[in-house]
Amino acid sequence: MFGTVKVGERGQIVIPKEAREIFDIKPGDTLMILGDEGRGLAIVKADKFRRIAEEMLRIFEIEPEEPPEE
Repeated sequence: MFGTVKVGERGQIVIPKEAREIFDIKPGDTLMILGDEGRGLAIVKADKFRRIAEEMLRIFEIEPEEPPEE
């Protein structure tokens, strides 16, 4: 946990410095805000999320192996 932040009038938040350093978040980076009504929000760098999504697509494009003949 990196602390708490307040939401400004325009809906903006400031990501704590320690979190920005650990996750290499720089000014101008694009972040994705993921959410689930029951679980809350998660912030992910868009380039990292894209790599994860591409890997998942690659995995699912692999043809299943044929079952051995009896």
